[in-house]
Amino acid sequence: MSKSALIVIDMINTYDHKDAELLLPSARRVVPVVADLLQRARSRDIPVIYVNDNFGEWRSHHGELLEKALSGPHADLVEPLRPDDASLFVVKARHSIFFETPLTYLLQQQGFERLVLCGQVTEQCVLYSCLDAHIRHFDVTIPRDATAHIHQDLADAALRMMERNMGAQVCDSDELWR
Repeated sequence: MSKSALIVIDMINTYDHKDAELLLPSARRVVPVVADLLQRARSRDIPVIYVNDNFGEWRSHHGELLEKALSGPHADLVEPLRPDDASLFVVKARHSIFFETPLTYLLQQQGFERLVLCGQVTEQCVLYSCLDAHIRHFDVTIPRDATAHIHQDLADAALRMMERNMGAQVCDSDELWR
């Protein structure tokens, strides 16, 4: 069995950005699912890596991003997903979790072969991250109920593309680690 990591994309979020109002209903449905995935991964010693946008805060680090999100109006969406002391955290600036981040090096050094991608936004950051994982020869699993979207039709198309064009396993979260 290949060594897996759970990667949580952009869930440490203030939701103070363009399209946030469209994203919030989906994020509210996804947070309990991601929280359950986190608990199950941690109980099985599956490493958790948060890869999060820095929202243009170039002088900040992961602790500051977390505190800002926890002090905002949507802290209820962040608190259940709070990184623990064993979690790893990579800050990104663009859509893909790989673009100009040390993630590839980290994953290779730790011997990861399978990435479970969850978080937001399905039709943007999750899609581009899946493509970049695919071209780096990682096996990818996308639990469809653990990704939040802005536009349902685009998210559905993105999931089909990830499965068909990138070889991702698209499943429900309850199919993982049971």
